[in-house]
Amino acid sequence: MSLFLTSAPPAEAAGRDLAPSQSPAGSVVCAVTDPRITEASGMAVSPDRLYLINDGGDRLTVFVLDRRCRTLRVRSDPTDPFDVEDLARTSDGTLWFADIGDNRRDRDTVALETLTPSGSVALYRFRYPDGAHDAEALLLDQSRRPYLVTKNPLGTSGVYTPARPPVAGVDTPLRRVTTLRFGLTGTPGGPVGPVSQLLVTGGAVSPDGTRIALRTYTDLYLWTVRDHDIGAALRTGHPVRVALPEERQGESVAFAPDGRSVLTTSEGLPAPVHLLRLPPPVAATPTASPTPTRTASTPSPSAAIRSDPPSHGGGRPVYVNVLLAALIATVIVLGLGRLRRK
Repeated sequence: MSLFLTSAPPAEAAGRDLAPSQSPAGSVVCAVTDPRITEASGMAVSPDRLYLINDGGDRLTVFVLDRRCRTLRVRSDPTDPFDVEDLARTSDGTLWFADIGDNRRDRDTVALETLTPSGSVALYRFRYPDGAHDAEALLLDQSRRPYLVTKNPLGTSGVYTPARPPVAGVDTPLRRVTTLRFGLTGTPGGPVGPVSQLLVTGGAVSPDGTRIALRTYTDLYLWTVRDHDIGAALRTGHPVRVALPEERQGESVAFAPDGRSVLTTSEGLPAPVHLLRLPPPVAATPTASPTPTRTASTPSPSAAIRSDPPSHGGGRPVYVNVLLAALIATVIVLGLGRLRRK
């Protein structure tokens, strides 16, 4: 029997944007109570196991849980990461640790570490083309090309991918694929009030590679992918927003094995694992031009997000000016406490 394929309430309505009152409530399949998993920041799923990582730590560590959220095994390696924030798993069982956190934005490089089922580890380092960024979301396509999505309290997230095939132990330059602009949604949850609605905290790709999920502390955004091209989907696609169950500090998301549901959980204990049945995919119809005009890309009042190409700079949303003082305080809070320096 596959893990986490129990039925969940279906979405009451499907469309480009689901208002919080229309989003599926989700079901709690179990709760994480292991006192060692206090800062679950990344999650992956196999047919019969759940994999969780903590935020930070001084060695690569993944907790392997069963369908009742009981820890069955702890896998680790002496490799000392800087700030692991997300987790992905490929079909061969290899785990990809996204060592991409940088609250103070002072890292020269970020990294991905891989851990195979046999226990071998590889380290890949990457360098942004435009300075340091804090990031917490990893998307891994069917060819194992990674995409990093940055976390920005102004609601503007950059999407980056390697400019050339990465080589273990060698710095690989990243290139900017697109810019995603998130807006306030009114969905409750998260540790920093309304700003929680703007911060990307995790990502996942469906097992068949046809859907992308990015989450904030409060909401889930879903894109349909054509021809396994994640970059094109994020540049030109129109996401569906689903309000998530309220979580104190939700940073983890993973597709269930059936690809029709997602699982989410939060930092802190106990941490409920929510299963949400997703609305049907929206047909992936790219826009006529990969560089829409500002007018064409302006969302309707009900839309929660838009995608702009990197050439569209500036244009700060109005709400940023209103919340600027709160955002500065948020940056200070997020920048203190957990990071180590190496």
